[in-house]
Amino acid sequence: MNKMFMSLTRAQAREEFLADERAYCERFGLAQEQTTAVLERDWQAMLDLGGSIFYVYKLAMMDGLSMQYLGGVFTGMSEADFKAAMLAGGRTDV
Repeated sequence: MNKMFMSLTRAQAREEFLADERAYCERFGLAQEQTTAVLERDWQAMLDLGGSIFYVYKLAMMDGLSMQYLGGVFTGMSEADFKAAMLAGGRTDV
């Protein structure tokens, strides 16, 4: 799965992925659970199934999402609350 995410750094790969996401996942041999997580943009499942946040983020960027958005997803916070917590030194009592 990480190899597939890393491939998304190339423009042609991004075009191919967007043209048929399922086929692109199959080309990289993803398990059905992994493909479902990618297609449904289930970020937590992608990590649970072996995705590295650094590679998963390549897909998030294609969707116009920030690392702060993902941080919020993984901590149960909104993107704005996550950003505020990081600006406050990582505290959630802001």
